[in-house]
Amino acid sequence: MPNRGKKYRTVKEKVDRHKRFELDEALDLMGEVAYANFDESVDIAVRLGVNPKHADQMVRGSAVLPHGTGKTVRVLVFAKGEKEKEAQDAGADHVGLDDLAKKIREGWLDFDRAVATPDVMGVVGKLGKILGPRGLMPNPKLGTVTFDVAAAVNDIKAGKVDFRVDKVGNVHASVGKKSFGKEKLRENILVLMDVIIRAKPPSAKGTYLQNISVSTTMGAGIKIDPANVQYLLRGA
Repeated sequence: MPNRGKKYRTVKEKVDRHKRFELDEALDLMGEVAYANFDESVDIAVRLGVNPKHADQMVRGSAVLPHGTGKTVRVLVFAKGEKEKEAQDAGADHVGLDDLAKKIREGWLDFDRAVATPDVMGVVGKLGKILGPRGLMPNPKLGTVTFDVAAAVNDIKAGKVDFRVDKVGNVHASVGKKSFGKEKLRENILVLMDVIIRAKPPSAKGTYLQNISVSTTMGAGIKIDPANVQYLLRGA
């Protein structure tokens, strides 16, 4: 168990570990107990009732948050010909093919997300052992292998987040910054949760949304009642 500072221990005492708060209550409380002197990220963790060891229960997807994540995302596009210019015009930070592949093989990884057109995947696929473990490999299921590179770049720059269940059934994602305020964070969370719920595998049995918690970078986790999130989505 890591040693925690006095401020963390103080605010944690204000959070009932056993209570599941309504989303609005959780966001209000998060604002009250945040203590860092910088604009912290706000993260959500969702425990799903799936067994990721089974391929048909692997949950993954992406959501474009209406208010973005508050982070500057560096986008690389693997493309050639007219698609290079399309990517550049859309605001991609790095565009190319063989030159970028060579740099990556040499250890360069100064980007956060990668997009590729289908016709260059023969080159990109050879980088899988480098990009895959870092979550940087373009994937058609996430919309990052596409000929519509402009839309892909725009979505990522606007706040598209990818999620994938980990080996113990958890999904983690950033949903904004503390400075966004309650309403924007609420909207971002509901959009993400809607996509996660829609991604439920048909083979998953029992309770799908088991636990949800939200926290700032330095703050304590606050549990959210999954039933309340589902109620809010039905009324959206």
